[in-house]
Parts: sequence; structure tokens; C-alpha cells
Amino acid sequence: MYTAAPSLPKFHSPFLSSNARLSSSSSNAQQRIRTRPASYPCVKALDLDQNTIIAISVGVASVAVGIGIPVFYESQIDSAAKRENTQPCFPCNGSGAQKCRFCTGSGNVTVILGAGETETSRCINCDGAGSLTCTTCQGSGIQPRYLDRREFKDDD
Repeated sequence: MYTAAPSLPKFHSPFLSSNARLSSSSSNAQQRIRTRPASYPCVKALDLDQNTIIAISVGVASVAVGIGIPVFYESQIDSAAKRENTQPCFPCNGSGAQKCRFCTGSGNVTVILGAGETETSRCINCDGAGSLTCTTCQGSGIQPRYLDRREFKDDD
């Protein structure tokens, strides 16, 4: 024998409807088996308000932007890697060497000791050469691209 399930509380929403149709008491049990019970709501597909449509549109646009931006940057990196890099290095003006900042390019450091005495010695930073290899371009004279400037080290 068929027993009716306890009914759930009714939800009142413009998006939900019930499609249950009950007929006379003689065919009541047969009708319940064929149709959906009144306790199970059905979502109406065409009842969408303006806020729901805007929310769905924003969600779809966000997913498209989230996929599109990385793809765009990846294609730009690939095309930049194919081009020849001829831009001269900014710190060394394309020479590959920079003036020593301690001896200002002379190779000697003068120290004032006091009482008018001075002592001149060879610069320990550049070893008397007066210049150092450029740390930006590593002596090549060509400005490295942005990602080439980063040194990735595994610290483990």
C-alpha cells in the first residue's frame, strides 16, 4: 500500500512553481505516482529578473577576463622573445663597465688623516682599475629584458 510522504514547507518565490495536479479521490494514488509531488519545487527557466541577468553576465565576463589576460601576456612574452634586443644598457650607456663609486674612476683613494696629512692607496673595491663590470647587463652593454633581470635561485 502506498503511504504519502510528509509534505515539506511551501516556498514562496517567483522562481519556483509546483506542477502537481490532483484529480478525483478514486485515481488520487495513481495521479501522485505519475506527476511530481507538490513538495518538490520546480525552477522556472524564463522567470529571470534584471539583477540575475546582470550577475550572470558579470560572472561570464569575469571568467573571460581571467582567461584572456594571461593568454594575452603569454603571447606578448613569446613575441618579445623572438625580437632582437638592441637597446643599450642604461646604467653603463652600453659600455659594459661602470665607474667605481669609491675612487670615482681614478683607481686610488685619498684619505685625510689629520694635521694636514693625507694617505693615498689603491682602491680595494675595483682593485685599482677604476671601473667595474656593469651589474645590470653583466658587461654585455645591452639592456636586459624585464624577466631576464631577475635571478631565480632555489634556496633549499
